Amino acid sequence: MDGLDQRKIEQVVRRFYDRVRIDHELAPVFSVVEDWDEHLARISEFWASVVLMTGQYKGNPLAMHLVHADLFRPELFDRWLLLWRETTDELLSAQDASVLQAKAARIATRFQTTMFPGSRANAPSSALRPFKTSPEFTEGNIPAVLLREHRLDHGTWGILRVHAGEILFFGGETSVGHVARAGTPALVRPNKPHRLEIVGPVSLTFEFYDENPASLAH
Repeated sequence: MDGLDQRKIEQVVRRFYDRVRIDHELAPVFSVVEDWDEHLARISEFWASVVLMTGQYKGNPLAMHLVHADLFRPELFDRWLLLWRETTDELLSAQDASVLQAKAARIATRFQTTMFPGSRANAPSSALRPFKTSPEFTEGNIPAVLLREHRLDHGTWGILRVHAGEILFFGGETSVGHVARAGTPALVRPNKPHRLEIVGPVSLTFEFYDENPASLAH
């Protein structure tokens, strides 16, 4: 992540809640907050724990929200995500903003489905988003590690997207490589050996997810 630290997270949190507190839909929900300095400090600790794995936050945010479930409506999660996206896009690099937006989308989905059972079909459309996207690689700068057999970590899924040209992808159900080109992304499974083989000019990126993104690999 490009220089994302606790100070930057605190800045994002404060700017985000500046928006929330004047938003006609969300402001009434957060009117229950009595001490905003304390609230912002705790939420900053929460996001530092989520993104930087500082371990500072020891609370249970879902339980706290359930106490005030009567103030929520399922569609408010989309509004929450919209303001979060606007704030992170404004203050962070594209890569760091993408990480925080993906994590927020997963949190929103968990909260929504817990607070409103059966609402999964109406969950935020951004719920499945990559937590990281690689730089664009070409035949001239592709990292050597991608050309030899390697594995993604347990619980991490990937999508190989070719933007121009084509490349051989080895990592399917057989040992035979298949051609990945624009419009035919390849799904990379956790802990499964895979590699690439250059066959000519190519431009590609990888997207990384913490759940199966098979529905997006089309």
